[in-house]
Amino acid sequence: MPSFRDSDRNPDRAVEPRPRVSEAAPPRAASAVHVIDVDGLAVRVARKPIKNMYLRVTPPSGDVVVSAPTRIADAQIEAFVRQRRDWVVRQRRRIAEARGTTASGPGDPSAEVWTPERRRAAADAINAQLPALLAHWGPIIGRTPTHITLRTMTTRWGSCTPRTGRIRLNLQLGLMEPRFLEYVLVHEMTHLWASGHGVEFQRRMSRYLPQWRQLRRELNRRAAV
Repeated sequence: MPSFRDSDRNPDRAVEPRPRVSEAAPPRAASAVHVIDVDGLAVRVARKPIKNMYLRVTPPSGDVVVSAPTRIADAQIEAFVRQRRDWVVRQRRRIAEARGTTASGPGDPSAEVWTPERRRAAADAINAQLPALLAHWGPIIGRTPTHITLRTMTTRWGSCTPRTGRIRLNLQLGLMEPRFLEYVLVHEMTHLWASGHGVEFQRRMSRYLPQWRQLRRELNRRAAV
């Protein structure tokens, strides 16, 4: 189960001056991509200059992807996916059986694989949100990271080295609801003031995000890949 740790035994290469994936990423597609949560199902939305919506479940990881017109509201996309939820479940089961695994429930990433496409989508989603998050939380917290690195992690959602100002974020956050990315970023930025999880850390977190404990419980129930 993912949890937070603050040790930095293996420093990661960071890319400056703006947060990016630590490894070389393929060129970003022209469409705008973000992730929405539909009743616990992570759905990657690609907005394009098209007239209709299209839903697909992509192997080998069973990712759910919707291509949607540029101006359509998320609420309409959510309704579109809900109407086809049974079909999504059947497709994911078929993909899992073809891989020789037990089908996972919707939203369960345990059977998903880090394909280049999935890695790029996750990094794009995080990089699209970071500028606004940093602009909002930087003045509130009073300190900002010097480097942000995105990487796959199996035991933690993020880490911070207060001495250098370096923050690392789990790439999986790009495929989850935006509130989790915000929580992890605020958590790690708070470590720029308080290195541990003691009274000072908790006092600051309660001031920044009063609901942080609930978010932590929800996040730590999720499985990272």
